[in-house]
Amino acid sequence: MNRIDFIKNSFAAAGALVAGSSLSAAAEDGPGFKADPLLAGKTFNLDYAPHQGMFKNNAGDNFLDQIRFMYDQGFRSIEDNGFLNRPVEEQTKIGELLAKLGMRMGVFVVDGGDNWKTSLTTGKKEFKDKFVETCKLSVEAAKRCNAKWLTVVPGFYERKLPYGNQFANVIDAMRAGAEIFEPHNLVMVLETLSDTPELFLQQTHETYAVCKAVSSPACKILYDIYHMQKTEGQLIVNMDRCWDEIAYIQIGDNPGRKEPTTGEINYKNLFKHIHEKGYKGVMGMEHGNSKSGKEGEMRVVQAYRECDNFRS
Repeated sequence: MNRIDFIKNSFAAAGALVAGSSLSAAAEDGPGFKADPLLAGKTFNLDYAPHQGMFKNNAGDNFLDQIRFMYDQGFRSIEDNGFLNRPVEEQTKIGELLAKLGMRMGVFVVDGGDNWKTSLTTGKKEFKDKFVETCKLSVEAAKRCNAKWLTVVPGFYERKLPYGNQFANVIDAMRAGAEIFEPHNLVMVLETLSDTPELFLQQTHETYAVCKAVSSPACKILYDIYHMQKTEGQLIVNMDRCWDEIAYIQIGDNPGRKEPTTGEINYKNLFKHIHEKGYKGVMGMEHGNSKSGKEGEMRVVQAYRECDNFRS
């Protein structure tokens, strides 16, 4: 490390300590806390969104305090996959705090139970009805936190049906969801996953085809960088091919699904590319921390500072 880089890193570490000290004041102020922009960490070029538990060692177990801490570190959005299943009172408190801080809610999951196995590929009426019911509940939850994007997973392959029939069943269900979300300017983002080869959507081009067939501003792609590195690679090429349908992006390095800089993905280059394309959406930090404790949490912040440090 040369002398200039050493000095820069020293200032970055000092900034983290200052930001950490502002957390104490936020926690003491409690529910009436009002953020002071002068105390907040510098915002990032892209809008990265942490999730509950990512900074619990520094912020404590209370999710609202964790959100305040995220703000102090320069983050301006959060993700909360399980938001739909929180009590209404808790949903309301989260939404009110986000509004007070000027932060955005990223995705939460349209979760109708075990929505991977109750697959919309089957065409079964009870599965589609449950999906439609959950979409309606999601509209009300979204209002409480001013959310815009909602994660949908169409589910597993149905081995008893040809692919074309499954594709048609998924399109039919997604159109039903879009009819619910579109009047509210909400966007369901279909997630392509690598968790198991049993899932219907495996690669971005497949999800792209579904979105084109549904043909609604309420049905777009959630591009999860971690999953797509595992299943298809060529991240920039495949993102560019499907860019007009990508509405939301999630992050995780591979292998390990931890913060950027811990695996093989060149996140600095990737973030720069996404920024240069004019992306203004949320970048969900859907990964774990590579190191434990307070230092591990601050390492996550520093990793994003390093990868976000580019010029367009």
